[in-house]
Amino acid sequence: MVTGNPVPCRMLWAMAFTCALSAAVASGQVKLGASFPALSGKGLTGAVPDTRGRVAIIDFWASWCAPCKASFPVYCEIQRDFLKDGLVVIGVGVDELPSAYAAFVARLKPTFATVHDSRRLMVALVQVPTMPTSYVLDRAGNVRFVHAGFHGEETERELRREVGELLAEKEALR
Repeated sequence: MVTGNPVPCRMLWAMAFTCALSAAVASGQVKLGASFPALSGKGLTGAVPDTRGRVAIIDFWASWCAPCKASFPVYCEIQRDFLKDGLVVIGVGVDELPSAYAAFVARLKPTFATVHDSRRLMVALVQVPTMPTSYVLDRAGNVRFVHAGFHGEETERELRREVGELLAEKEALR
């Protein structure tokens, strides 16, 4: 039998509810196998390429991020090598200042599409864990691979293998 002041018990329930709610919110991060949210209509500035029926790499980056700078040439090469097979690469810049975003893009001159998430609506929706983070999507728009960070040649090898696998899935369906 529980005796004593009921307030501490209510406080424990409130704390448990708050922890459960926080865990539920934290688990809202886009996970493997989940459908990736549509990029259109999320406050992005710039032309969003159509990804329907295509394998896509969606890369979140920031101008202050050193690994982001290293990743851009790799994404340019990967897009060049797989574009004709159905790959689209989209870089989502999360800088608050349009000038920082524009300077980064002007300096690195990516050959893939870049859009600006200055209000950070998309990065919040996806709950991107770190900069950079890339999501590799299959032709149905499902997240099949996630890369938190960019680790040079290792990440490039993994991305090329993953993109190749996903592009081959189209052939397997014929």
